[in-house]
Formats: sequence, structure tokens, C-alpha cells
Amino acid sequence: MIDPSANDPLLRALAYLHPVWMLVGIALAVVALRTGLVMRRARRGGDPVRRALRERHLRRAKLALIWIAPGVIAGPVSMAWLRGRDPFASAHGYAALLAVALFVATAALGRRLERGDAAPREVHGVLATLAVLASGLAAATGFVLLP
Repeated sequence: MIDPSANDPLLRALAYLHPVWMLVGIALAVVALRTGLVMRRARRGGDPVRRALRERHLRRAKLALIWIAPGVIAGPVSMAWLRGRDPFASAHGYAALLAVALFVATAALGRRLERGDAAPREVHGVLATLAVLASGLAAATGFVLLP
């Protein structure tokens, strides 16, 4: 297996773009999750969820997804083009696919919640937590792939 980034400083630097980008995306998702947990705590305590808190959660969650989406595309491209490797021939690839599926499911249920359907609230929270955990697993398994 030939790694194009091994001898080219520009390609080597570009190979780090995806991991750094995704770490920021995961951090944004964690911040959105924390806001969601504050809302959950208020709701379970019998307090109404403030509109400002709900809007903050929505902004943060949408920003996290908007940030993560290009990183999801960049990962396989980076592996194939910059590293000369099969994009999904690693534990990282499978963990990333799981995280993406969980983020998509979380977003779909979040959209229903945003439109007023409260039924998926608990499942949304569980999936969001699992998505963040799976993205952490993807990050951990990705370290061995760094140039």
C-alpha cells in the first residue's frame, strides 16, 4: 500500500484536516447534547423549558450537523486520495458509519420535535447520546490511521 501523504508535506498536512475538522464537529455535538440534557432535566423537574434554551439547543445541534456533514464526506475521500487506502477497511470506518446513522436518525426525530410532535422526545435523546458516543469511538479508532 502506497501512502501519497508519506512523502508530500502538503498532502500530509491535508490528511490532518479531516480529523481536526471532525474533532470540532464532535465538540459542537457535545455542546448541543449538553443543552438538550439541561432541557430534559428541566422537563423532568416539572419546569417548563424556556424558549431561549430550546432555540439555543436547535442552533447548536444544527451547527453541529452542518459542521459534521462535510467531514463525513471528507473522511473517505481523504483515505482514498490522500492516503491511498480503502476508506471503509478499518474499525474507524465502521464506527464512523454507525455515528453517521445515529446522527441522521437523531436529526430526523429532532425535526419532528421541532415541528411539535413530542412523541419521539425520549428516543431522540437516547439516539443523540449514542451518536456522540459512537463519534467518540470513531475518533478513538481513527488515531491509528493518522499519517
